[in-house]
Amino acid sequence: MSRFLWVALGGALGAMLRYAVSLIPVRGSFPVLTLLTNLLGALLIGFIAGAAEQRSFPPGFLLFSKTGLCGGFTTFSTFSLESYGLLKAGRQGAFWLYTILSVGLCLLGIWLGHLAARRLYPLS
Repeated sequence: MSRFLWVALGGALGAMLRYAVSLIPVRGSFPVLTLLTNLLGALLIGFIAGAAEQRSFPPGFLLFSKTGLCGGFTTFSTFSLESYGLLKAGRQGAFWLYTILSVGLCLLGIWLGHLAARRLYPLS
């Protein structure tokens, strides 16, 4: 049960931080705050993963920081870490497949979700 609590606490903090970033006043239509969030999340999860390779951390800390905090802040950070892991392992084919499928299928999912919503809730 304590593992779930570590993830929940980190996730709550990550979600609050994501919301805080979204409140930064920015002009323009380019999604700069999402890009910033994803970059910060990728930097943070990369730092945590790199530090965990160099020294031992309690499992609760890794669940709190990687799964909870970074996951609540942005799941893009997890995608980036997994992609980097494939490259680091010399698995370029798997890296490209994962990257193309992740981006392509998620965009397809967005389109299908919007289509389903329009059909379930048509404009009156």
